[in-house]
Amino acid sequence: MTTAGPRRAPRTERLRLAVERDGARCVWCGRAFGPLVPPTREHLVPRAKGGPSWLENEVPACRRCNAERGHRGIVEWLEECARRGWEPDVAAVERSLDALAAAIAERGGQRRARAYVAAQLRRLRR
Repeated sequence: MTTAGPRRAPRTERLRLAVERDGARCVWCGRAFGPLVPPTREHLVPRAKGGPSWLENEVPACRRCNAERGHRGIVEWLEECARRGWEPDVAAVERSLDALAAAIAERGGQRRARAYVAAQLRRLRR
């Protein structure tokens, strides 16, 4: 799988690849996907904050978590998930952030997203 291919893949294909990469569970609450809990593409760096629609910026999440997170920061949402007693997949989130940082460094651009990713990684690793 090349970095150029999945990045340009259609939405449904990127969702399939994200589920394949991170597992068939919501990365935030841990619920398994199925007929009653369909997966959605969750942008780690929200589009409103300059996040690209690249596979590296997308993780699988349930509709509830995707909607409730909104534009909150990653670390802030992980803390909220823990307060609710959920078991978020922190490793998958960190892996995706690292991949996104590498993709931005390789492809360039994404000025707003670059700063956001760096800040979230620093907070996550404290």
